[in-house]
Amino acid sequence: MPSEKNTNSPPTHPQRLSFRDAPAGRCIMRQRWSNLLFLHWPIDPACIRARIPKGLHVDTYGGEAWIGVVPFSMERVHPVGLPPLPWISWFLELNVRTYVHDDQGRPGVWFFSLDCNQPIAVEVARRFFHLPYNHARMSAKCDLGEINYRSLRRGGAEESYFRYRPPVDGKPAQEHSLEWFLVERYRLFATDRSGHIRCGRVHHTPYQIESADGAEWSAESIRENGFELPSDPPASMLVAGPVDVSIYPLGD
Repeated sequence: MPSEKNTNSPPTHPQRLSFRDAPAGRCIMRQRWSNLLFLHWPIDPACIRARIPKGLHVDTYGGEAWIGVVPFSMERVHPVGLPPLPWISWFLELNVRTYVHDDQGRPGVWFFSLDCNQPIAVEVARRFFHLPYNHARMSAKCDLGEINYRSLRRGGAEESYFRYRPPVDGKPAQEHSLEWFLVERYRLFATDRSGHIRCGRVHHTPYQIESADGAEWSAESIRENGFELPSDPPASMLVAGPVDVSIYPLGD
């Protein structure tokens, strides 16, 4: 008899590649992500394993789990069939995330928090996508080609800050590299009110990335999520150009 499939097996490279393709089904929302900064630190997989639900497994690279901090701008956010609205379709977001896969070997993102300065977006994401959004006071200003990005979560004690330059000559991440593992993610996981794991798909062209040389950063958002502040600089610092994104409904 064939042996039972190990449901904790990591995704194969062909599996990871396959999720670049647009999923079947109806796109429900469109948006643009821009001014992206990706900061990542290695972390003991046991620290992540204790914080994710049963049915998800830590996705590792080089034997390490990874925790990421990603500030960026959300633009032109709108449901399919409706136009963007000036007062609610442009806002900022700062997320803290890690990387997981499910029992089917599907790789994706698990969010510990998503801070946002648009209250309507916070409520919609909480209710319909079951994501841990928080309202925050945020700003992003461009000064002499640098983005100065600040975020203070409502009720938070310390502000997160980032200073970085958008990419000049970005290129797609090289397959099998750490950068590819970190940024080539087209699925998110969440748990609904009943504790069931739900997953959502996004589709966009691959990020055009380059090293975020000279970037300044804070890791306060990591501490706010119950992790120790990293003692070392990020092992990976990347900036990415804008991408137009299609959002699909949550499923199983």
